[in-house]
Amino acid sequence: MSTPTTERQSARERLLTAANELFYAGGVHTVGIDKVIERAGVAKATLYSVFGSKDELIRAYLNRRGEAWHEHLTGEVERRYLDPRGRLLGVFDVLADWYVTPGFHGCSFVNASAESPPGGPVQEATDEARAWVLDFFIGLCADAGVPDPRRLAQQLALLYHGATLSARMDRDPGAALVARAAAETLLDAALADEA
Repeated sequence: MSTPTTERQSARERLLTAANELFYAGGVHTVGIDKVIERAGVAKATLYSVFGSKDELIRAYLNRRGEAWHEHLTGEVERRYLDPRGRLLGVFDVLADWYVTPGFHGCSFVNASAESPPGGPVQEATDEARAWVLDFFIGLCADAGVPDPRRLAQQLALLYHGATLSARMDRDPGAALVARAAAETLLDAALADEA
């Protein structure tokens, strides 16, 4: 026999799975809540008892996607590249792989932000995700011996986000490789400044 906690977790997981499938493909505000609860196989009251509102479901969806991506990106970079330079530039190789996956619709945070007013759960989740990317690059730049890791990290984060927008909006999966070449030039210049 299942406990109320197990049922609640199960409903939560079903709602997040449905939200992930529907929101990423169709948009967080374009997709109605009725579609999500139908896909999840739960009652509307269950959605509100678990998340409180559609906005909080959207926040949970974004946070889950962000966590999964961060885990994937860090895992791939660590697994595939042995040296700090390779790991830093390898970020763009992982992006290139993502851009050619079936069902690629760009960055879920950018997509959700485009549909949402400033402030609120979407902006908060997006701000956290963007801060994570910057911090990730700061760490990679420091590991690579860059004298001003934050400055280069800001430049690399701009390339990272810009490549993802280009891959989606221009339907150009090669954007990651262009960004990688620019990142390599910036890295070499930052390291040369130290000499």
